[in-house]
Amino acid sequence: MEIINTVEGLKQALNSARKEGKSIGFVPTMGALHQGHMDLVSRAVAACDVVVVSVFVNPTQFNNLSDLEKYPRTPEADSELLKKFGCDIAFFPSEAEVYPKKLVSPRVDLGGLDTVMEGKFRPGHFKGVVQVVSRLFELVEPQKAFFGLKDFQQVAVIKKMVEQLKLPIEIVPCETFRTDKGLAMSSRNKRLTEDQKEEALIIYKTLIHAKTDSGNFSPEETAIRAKEFFMQGTLQLEYLNIVDPLTLQDLTDHWVPGATMCIACFCGEVRLIDNMILN
Repeated sequence: MEIINTVEGLKQALNSARKEGKSIGFVPTMGALHQGHMDLVSRAVAACDVVVVSVFVNPTQFNNLSDLEKYPRTPEADSELLKKFGCDIAFFPSEAEVYPKKLVSPRVDLGGLDTVMEGKFRPGHFKGVVQVVSRLFELVEPQKAFFGLKDFQQVAVIKKMVEQLKLPIEIVPCETFRTDKGLAMSSRNKRLTEDQKEEALIIYKTLIHAKTDSGNFSPEETAIRAKEFFMQGTLQLEYLNIVDPLTLQDLTDHWVPGATMCIACFCGEVRLIDNMILN
């Protein structure tokens, strides 16, 4: 595995691969890697000749400075994991490499996908996501890019961005990787105590509860019942929405195929998100 820190080094390595006619798969991450990330890497390895994984904590998608400062950073452990799971190029750029002076980021009309849920509670978040992902796509130029569906809304935003910018990149959404008990794998889990990890299981239990309810109740009723169930736990709910998977607008009276419940909450100081297709 090659570890690269500069845009120039990345271009040289990828130009060599392209000359040999190799396909390029890309997994963008913010580091603090876990088994969920490795599942994405494994999928990329199976589908592409050369796999690039970026590790970059993007400051422009954090609307909370404290959250940015506390975000876990484990570059040495990340490198070891990536090598073990077959990554070819690990890209660890500095902020100056990703965002050089005079860089102009594309403007993308996300059609309202960025104004609900995460967009409502984290103003500017998806502007930062579009900025960093479009920049990384420009640098890597992959044929396929792999994203975890734990960040369901982010995947919808990136698909829209690729469509708007007419990029020749296939976005490959991958199922959320969970612990044996159902907790969605997240880099933020490293900030949880063992007791908090147990308390956080109320998120998965609520999603399962809602999936069962969806066969008997409307989306609006299912959401109300899910919130009541969630409140039996100790976590602080930020939002719980059942949405159309294409528009991300709330569903009320009628179900649509792929209707998805999205939850954001706090376990102590740690913000967690999760989602599940209900029907």
